[in-house]
Amino acid sequence: QVQLVESGGGLVQAGGSLRLSCVVSGRTFSWYVMGWFRRAPGKEREFIATISANSLRTYYSDSVKGRFSISRDNAKNSVYLQMNSLKPEDTAVYYCAAAHIGRGGNYYSDSAYDLWGQGTQVTVSS
Repeated sequence: QVQLVESGGGLVQAGGSLRLSCVVSGRTFSWYVMGWFRRAPGKEREFIATISANSLRTYYSDSVKGRFSISRDNAKNSVYLQMNSLKPEDTAVYYCAAAHIGRGGNYYSDSAYDLWGQGTQVTVSS
């Protein structure tokens, strides 16, 4: 059974930092491109960051570029999202997602990903 389990969310003051983790089980992790998305209340799910299977390429949305950093540890079947300089508008449920490298597609789009975690809440107070 495939599972993506996020952790690390919580309540933080503006300007603070959080590190999200996502552990993947039931699949060969190194065969997957990994992404982070978020959904704020009343909004569409939004692309945040993606990392290639071999960690050589990372891409970010303009809204988080320079503040967030995605990384992965294939030995631990884990992907991370380091979030710094958090703003109240970063408040959302954050999801990790996995896309098999054979699928191809636009990794900025949630349609490229076939596996999803349950989400972890991040709340940034002003």
